[in-house]
Amino acid sequence: MARHKPTAKKRRLARARKESQPVPAWVIAKTMGKVRVNPRRRHWRRNKLKP
Repeated sequence: MARHKPTAKKRRLARARKESQPVPAWVIAKTMGKVRVNPRRRHWRRNKLKP
């Protein structure tokens, strides 16, 4: 990827990075372990973003 990124692309990457975080511990505790994994979790090498 280019060293200089357009602002729109940079914002999309930043949002995707924030969305790819694990479920917080307090959510697991509140739901008594029913919600453990984030189904939208993404790894940079396995799943790519849509262009």
